[in-house]
Amino acid sequence: MIIIETTNAEETFKLGAKIGEQAKPGEIYTLNGDLGVGKTVFTQGVAKGLHIEEPVNSPTFTIVQVYEEGRMPFYHFDVYRIGDIEEMEEIGYDDYFFGNGVCLIEWAELIQELLPEHIISVTIEKNPEKGFDYRKITIDGLEEERMR
Repeated sequence: MIIIETTNAEETFKLGAKIGEQAKPGEIYTLNGDLGVGKTVFTQGVAKGLHIEEPVNSPTFTIVQVYEEGRMPFYHFDVYRIGDIEEMEEIGYDDYFFGNGVCLIEWAELIQELLPEHIISVTIEKNPEKGFDYRKITIDGLEEERMR
């Protein structure tokens, strides 16, 4: 388990970019954290690390947003509004999960039963006592060497 502390949105973005630069085809990242904790900023960093230039926003109403112009496809899921697990089957989630790109899934705990065994879990937490922009980012399932 890797724990990284950031003190502003730029540092959170840079951490995401570093992960994007190191990402490998077929990897699935779950992104956990309360509303407003910086999941979108982190995701935008991952996209930058994958050399995606188009704007990246949360795909709240479409479940998945696909970006293909980077060094590999990037599949950004937001399953917060998913009503039934069958919605994931309708969009063909397994083509994304087991494809040649990188998946990042926000609110993945809502589809836990669909996730493969090997995922990389990223959790972002606030601590107001340490400052408004402070974030504790815990990464589980990623080799520490890849973060150096």
